Formats: sequence, C-alpha cells, structure tokens
Amino acid sequence: MGTEDLSYSEALAALAWQIESGADEALDDQARDRFAESEATTTHAKAKARPEVGRKDPPKSAAAKAPASAAPLVSMDEAQTTARRLAASASTIDELRRTLETFEGCPLKATATNLCFSDGNPSARIMIIGEAPGADEDRQGKPFVGRAGQLLDKMLGAIGLDRDQVYITNLIFWRPPGNRTPTPAETATCLPFVERQIELVAPKVLVLAGGASAKTLLGTSTGITRLRGRWVDYQHEGLADPIPALPTLHPAYLLRRSPEKRLAWRDLLLLKARLDNT
Repeated sequence: MGTEDLSYSEALAALAWQIESGADEALDDQARDRFAESEATTTHAKAKARPEVGRKDPPKSAAAKAPASAAPLVSMDEAQTTARRLAASASTIDELRRTLETFEGCPLKATATNLCFSDGNPSARIMIIGEAPGADEDRQGKPFVGRAGQLLDKMLGAIGLDRDQVYITNLIFWRPPGNRTPTPAETATCLPFVERQIELVAPKVLVLAGGASAKTLLGTSTGITRLRGRWVDYQHEGLADPIPALPTLHPAYLLRRSPEKRLAWRDLLLLKARLDNT
C-alpha cells in the first residue's frame, strides 16, 4: 500500500511515529529503495571493473591520476588562526555576526541551513551558552527554540526571567549533521568567536549549559555532574576581570532524565540569589 492509499488520519499517525523514532528531516518527496540502489551500484561497479577482451588501456601519467578540480584544502590550524584574527577584528555584536556569516573555515557551515548566532538581549546581565544547534534551531537560525529551548524558557520563568533578560548562544554556530557531537577541531574553530561574544556582551554572570560548554570554556575535563552547583570564575585574556560562571545541566539532558530537574532547580536558585545580590 502506497502513501496515496492512506487516509488523512493514517498518514498523520505514520508521520507522528516517524517523529517519535527520531526522524527530523524530509530528504526526498518519495521513499527510495536503498536495497535496489545498492544492488544496481554493485552490478555497475563489477561491469566497469571487468576488462574488455583484447583491450589495453594506455598508461596514465601522474597528472592524469589527480582530479582535475583538486585544490589545496585549508588546514584546521589555518582555519583556527583565521577565526582568531577575524573574531578579534569585530568591535560589536553585529560585526561579529557578519564576520561569521562570511567565515568559511568551519566545515559544518556547508551542511547547515542557517547560522545560529544568538537570541535574547545583548545588553543582558546573564549570558547562557549551550553546545550546538539542533534541527529546530537550524531551521529558525536561533539557539534553544526546540523542546530543550521550551524547557529553558520554563526554567527561566520559574525565577522570574524571560528571553528579554538574557542573552543566549552556543559553543557551535552551525548544526552538526544528525545532531552528532561536534569534533574537537570544530569546537576549536568556533571558540574564538564565542570568546569574543563574551567580551562584547560583558555579562555579569555566565550560565554554562551542559558539559561541552562548561568543559571547553573552563578548560577542564571534569564532568558536568561534578562541575554543576557552584560558582567558578571564567577568565580569558580579553577580559579585564573574571566573570562568575555557573555550570548546570543542559535542558536536553533534563528532558531525558526528569529526576535530575531537582538539581537544575538548585542551580536556578543559586542564579537567582546571585542576581538579587548584584
């Protein structure tokens, strides 16, 4: 039975099942038979590899073996050096965003739909830094707008805050394919822009949501469950003074581990107390 034979309610139920199974993007209008494609590819490869009787190919030169369009690739070291130079050249948040829009040093840009730079108020006292955009964030070009973002909004609301009173960004500015974990090289390439963001926003406090953000910005290998629940100083050479930082559990983690919300609530109370006394 094809999709054209399904009733509206059956099609809606099938779509809901796919979403629950983790599908978050439509790649083609019609389903593709990957088994048939694989068999056809194998058959074609075998036919191509079989030499014709009596045929001898001329020897190939070294130049002919190289792809005609081959060009030297920018190394990750070069990309990170360029990132540091470009980030330092931005004197405002808007300039930093425009610089990232033209930056080609992070390979994630090629597979992402949108740059996911920031949301909220760049003049806020609180700066929240997560890990990387997901599918919803990639589509909208804003951090924390999916299910984790909705939980974050509720968490902020529980202590009397909303998005107009915080500035939100991520450690990574483009969605990794399939929501995979960013590589150390990808993180290192984006890091100069994150550090410059912190310098330009100059928040009174940082909230580091999740292990990736906390470990990278604090320069530690300690896990988030041991880091959370206490204030630490974030220091960077571009800052005149250290900024108090509160590592906490990422909202996406809390969606999977509801009992841990009690720990996040304790962190929120620490944040509120700090703001009340600042």
